[in-house]
Amino acid sequence: MKIAANLHDRIQAAAEAVASRLDADATDVAVVLGSGLATAADRLPEARSLPYAALPGLPEPTVAGHPGRLLCGSWGNKKVLIFCGRVHGYEGYPASEIGFPMRVAATLGAQAAIITNVAGGIDPSYAVGEILAIRDHINLTGTSPLCGPNDERLGPRFLDMSEPYSPALRQLAGDVAQQLFGARLRQGVYAAMPGPSYETPAEVSMLRILGADLVGMSTVHEVIAARHSGLSVLGLSMVANPAAGIDKTRLSHEHVTSAGASGAARMGELLEAVVTRLPSQASHS
Repeated sequence: MKIAANLHDRIQAAAEAVASRLDADATDVAVVLGSGLATAADRLPEARSLPYAALPGLPEPTVAGHPGRLLCGSWGNKKVLIFCGRVHGYEGYPASEIGFPMRVAATLGAQAAIITNVAGGIDPSYAVGEILAIRDHINLTGTSPLCGPNDERLGPRFLDMSEPYSPALRQLAGDVAQQLFGARLRQGVYAAMPGPSYETPAEVSMLRILGADLVGMSTVHEVIAARHSGLSVLGLSMVANPAAGIDKTRLSHEHVTSAGASGAARMGELLEAVVTRLPSQASHS
């Protein structure tokens, strides 16, 4: 793990390196691609690319399906920064490190973040490969990227999370999906668990009672850090499998990444169309 100096200084150093090496000044949108979804970035034309390891401060993934490459390019007239892969708490990273890329993107000027994942479907009506817009989440990881001393240069001590996912961006994504795929995106509540073990059937039953429709091991710390940094957020989940106990599916990371890879082209098509249609200054509502 590249953890040294204080968080603000590390963010500034990383942002300066990304700006100079990837021409990422005045970024409009940051995108995080979850397990197996990295090839969605293939739609970004003439993208400049570097491994996270070549950039100071960026935490490096250790999990298959997360290649750890940062791309910068344009969709329409929007400059896009795509994080191909993420880190997770179960890898040993604190929540502040998981949210680090969102703070770098905000420092580079981003107004919006699109955060994707590949999740288990708790709602039995969800089809494998279906993309859903996240309307809210339940953070059951036991931690937050805002824990510890607060640096007011990064955001307020206490953060309002009454609207973690932008209604305006969800509306836009629904309109785009209707045009591309003939149906609007359904919306659901995402529950984040610590991992890396998958949930037991009893835990899935608990999550259903709590109001969750999807379950995974990521996303919420990035969303909290993004909102703390002033970014509007669109969350997109691709269903990899029914969650434990809903059917007889045996769960494995290979299955999850394979499902992500199978749907990456569809996700990329949606991402490009959404970003292209974003207003010049993405709404913070």
